[in-house]
Amino acid sequence: MSATYHHTLHGQRWLFDDLRAVMAKATPARSGDALAGIAAQSAVERMAARMCLADVPLPRFLNEALVPYESDEVTRLIIDTHDAAAFAPIAHLTVGGLRDWLLAADTAALTAVAPGLTPEMVAAVSKLMRNQDLVAVARQCRVVTRFRNTIGLPGHLAVRLQPNHPTDDLRGIAASMVDGLLYGAGDAVIGINPATDSITALTGLVHMLDGVVSTLQIPTQSCVLTHVTNTVQMIEQGAPVDLVFQSIAGTEKANAGFGVSLALLREAREAALSLQRGTLGDNVMYFETGQGSALSANAHHGVDQQTCEARAYGVARAFSPLLTNTVVGFIGPEYLYDGKQIIRAGLEDHFCGKLLGVPLGCDVCYTNHAEADSDDMDTLMTLLGVAGLTFIMGVPGADDIMLNYQSTSFHDALYLREVLGLQRAPEFDAWLQRMHLADEAGRLLPAAQQQAAIAQLRQIGMRA
Repeated sequence: MSATYHHTLHGQRWLFDDLRAVMAKATPARSGDALAGIAAQSAVERMAARMCLADVPLPRFLNEALVPYESDEVTRLIIDTHDAAAFAPIAHLTVGGLRDWLLAADTAALTAVAPGLTPEMVAAVSKLMRNQDLVAVARQCRVVTRFRNTIGLPGHLAVRLQPNHPTDDLRGIAASMVDGLLYGAGDAVIGINPATDSITALTGLVHMLDGVVSTLQIPTQSCVLTHVTNTVQMIEQGAPVDLVFQSIAGTEKANAGFGVSLALLREAREAALSLQRGTLGDNVMYFETGQGSALSANAHHGVDQQTCEARAYGVARAFSPLLTNTVVGFIGPEYLYDGKQIIRAGLEDHFCGKLLGVPLGCDVCYTNHAEADSDDMDTLMTLLGVAGLTFIMGVPGADDIMLNYQSTSFHDALYLREVLGLQRAPEFDAWLQRMHLADEAGRLLPAAQQQAAIAQLRQIGMRA
C-alpha cells in the first residue's frame, strides 16, 4: 500500500498512510498514544514524522479531515465556522512556516489570526515546538472574558476556589470557602464538584453559593459542576445559576459518551443567558477537558490524544466560555504516564487553547498512582504562570477529599503571584481591599488586621 506522506531520514524512507498517522507519530511520547497503538515506534520515526509534518501546507488541514466530516459534528463545526479572511495572511505557510511566524508574531497578529486557525493546525504546529516555544507564544496571546469580573488580563492570574466535600455537607463546603476567600482565592469561580446528582441537593448547593456571593457582594461567579442537563433543569425551576458547566471532548462520539451534543450545549447557553445574571459580561459557560478522554471512550478515530484535545477547544470556542481548563493529570498514567509527560501536555494544552482564542486555565494535578509528585506540579505551575495561564485551582491543602487527587492549593496561587508579580481579577482585588483582607498592592494583610473580615466570613459559614 502506497503512502501519501513520506520523509527520508539518514538514508531510510519513512512512509505514513495519511495525515492522521503523521500527526500521531510526530507527537512527543506519551502513554495514551502507545496504548492506542498509534505512537511512533522509535525516536527516529518520531523525528521523521515531525520533519514530514513541517512540510505540510496549512490548507491541507481544511481538505483532509482527520475525523470524517460526514459522521462527526465537531469536524463540521470546525470546517463550517472557519474564517477564511483571518486565515488568508498565513494560508501560504506550511506547518513549519507557521511555527516561525508564531514566534515572531505580536499579540495583535495572534488575536487577528485566531479565527482562521483550526484545532488541527495548532495541534500540528505544537508538535514541532520546544517547551520554551509553547511558553513564548502562549504568553503573547490575550483572551479576556467577563461575567461579574474581568478574567485574562495581562499580568493577572485567577483562581477557582474548589471547596469540594465527599458528602456535599454545606458546613464543610462553607468552611473551605471561607478558608479560600481569606487566602484571596475565588476570582475565577467558586465551583463545587457535587457528590450527588439529586436535583434537590444540587439546587441547595446553588442557593448556598448564591447566598454567600450576594451577601458578601463578592464580584465573582459560582458554579455547581453537574451535568448540563441538571443545570438546565435547575434554571427552569428558577435556581440562581451563574455558569453552566460541562466536560467536553474533541469528537462527536466522545461527547456522546459525556451525554452531550452541540445542540444541547447551545440550549444550555441560551438558558443561562436568559437569566441575565452577569453584571460585566455574558460569558456564561465553563468547560473542562483533558487529554485521553476520547481514547478512554473508544471515540478517538485513530487520532492522537493531543489533537483530540485541541479539537475540544474548537468546541469550547464556539460557545464563548468564561472559563475552560484542562484537567491535565487527572485521567491517570494510562494516558500521561509521568511528570515529564504531564508537564509537556499542560504546556501544549495551554498553547493550543490560547492560540485558538479560548480562555484556558489548567488544573495542575496528578493521581496518586502516576509517576509524578508535587515537584513536577511546581514545575508545570511555574511554567504556565510564565506562559500567561488564565487560572488555576485552589484546593484546601492541594488534596481534593471528594475527587481523591492532588491539585494546587491556595498557597500555590500566592507563590505564583508573588514570584511572577501577578494580580487577581481587578474587581475581586478591590473587594479584598474593601474587606480589609488585602492591601492596595494586592498582598494579603496579616491575620491580626483581618479580624473583622474573618468574623463576617465565619458568620456566613455558620449559617450554611
